[in-house]
Amino acid sequence: MMSQGELKDATDITRILKEQFGEILEEMLEAELDEELGYTKYDYKNKNTVNSRNGKRSKKVRTDYGDLEIDVPRDRENEFEPKVVKKNHKDISGIEDQILGMYAKGMTVRDIQNHIENIYGFEASPSLISRITDKILPLAKEWQNRPLQSLYCHVVMDAVHYKVRQDGKIVNKAAYVAIGTNLDGMKDVLGIWIGENESSKFWLKVISEIKNRGVEDILIASIDGLIGFSDAIKAVFPRTEIQRCIIHQIRNSTKYLSYKHRKEFCRDLKLVYQAVTEEQALSALDELDSKWGEQYQIAIRSWRNNWDELSTFFKYPPAIRTMIYTTNALESYNRQLRKVTKSKSVFPTDESLFKMLYLATMDIQKKWTQRYRGWAQILSQLAIFFKDRLNKYHY
Repeated sequence: MMSQGELKDATDITRILKEQFGEILEEMLEAELDEELGYTKYDYKNKNTVNSRNGKRSKKVRTDYGDLEIDVPRDRENEFEPKVVKKNHKDISGIEDQILGMYAKGMTVRDIQNHIENIYGFEASPSLISRITDKILPLAKEWQNRPLQSLYCHVVMDAVHYKVRQDGKIVNKAAYVAIGTNLDGMKDVLGIWIGENESSKFWLKVISEIKNRGVEDILIASIDGLIGFSDAIKAVFPRTEIQRCIIHQIRNSTKYLSYKHRKEFCRDLKLVYQAVTEEQALSALDELDSKWGEQYQIAIRSWRNNWDELSTFFKYPPAIRTMIYTTNALESYNRQLRKVTKSKSVFPTDESLFKMLYLATMDIQKKWTQRYRGWAQILSQLAIFFKDRLNKYHY
C-alpha cells in the first residue's frame, strides 16, 4: 500500500486501521449471530430454529480510533445479545476507564477534557465526565458498607479536612478514615466518612458503624489528641488499648516554644519518648520539667496530663512499638490523598468528595500487596499479650 502511494503518513495508517477495525467488528458480530442461531448465513440445510436473520442496523460507536459507523446484524425474534458490542453500549474504547483513572489521579475536568480531545478527537463535556464518574458511586457505597473482619490487631484513625460547598456556602468538612491491620498483617482502609469538622461525637458514629459491619475486637488503636476520642473508642470497644500518637504530641508541644529553644528542647524531649522503659521515660520527663518548666510549662504539662495514653507503647517490645506509637501509616495515606485532591480547592458536594477519595483509595491500595514488615515476630508477640482474645479467632 505504501509502494502504491496509498499510505503517506500516520493519518493514512490510522484511517486504514479504523476501516479494518470496523470490518473485524462486523465479522465478529456475524460470527456471534451464527453461534446464536446455530447455522451460518445461507446454510439453510443446518437450520434448526424458527429464528432467523433479519437484516442489519447501523450503529455509531466510539472506539480508540475515533467514532465509527458499523452494521450490526439482527434476528427476527430480537433475542440476539451481542457481546462484542453490547446493546445500548456506544463506547467500546475504554475511555470510561481512562476518565476514571485520570479522575482518581486528581486531574481537573478541564485537563481530562483536553486529554480526551487530543487523543480521541472529540469533546468530553463536564456533564459526560460527571456521569461517567458517578457510575462508581454504587460500587463506592457497596465498598463502604462491606462486611469487615472480626478482629483487627491494630487500627489507626485520623481525619483529613476539605472545603465543600453546602447551601450556597463554603464549609469545612472532615473525611474520617480508619486503616486496620488484620491477623495476616495486611492493611485495609475500613471506610471513609464525610462529616462536619472533626469531633468525638462523629468518631463515635464511625466506630459504631465499624462494629456494626462485623468487627468484634480491636487490640490496639492509634489516634490523635482529639478530646473525647479515646472515650468514643472505649464506649464501643472497651478492651482496646489506646495509643495517642507521639508525633502529634510533639507537634502540639513545639508550637509553644520559642524558635531559639526549639532544637534544644526537642533534643531533651527525645529522651522521653525514645526511652527503653516507662520508668526511664518518666525520669527524663522530670529532668525536662526541671530544665524547661518555668518557660514552657504548658508544653510539658500536656505530656503529664496525657501520659496514660502516650505511654501505652512502653508495654510492648520494639517491633510492636514501631507499629503503634504514631499514626504515620495513615498520614502517609493522607499525603497521597492530598496529592490527588490538591487541584480541587472546593468540592461541590459531599458525594463528589467521597467519589474522588474512594477512587484515590482504590488506586493507593493496589500497592498494599505485602504484609507489615516483620509481621511474624509482631504477631507472635501480640499472641503473648492478647492470648485469650487471639485464641478466640483460632490463631
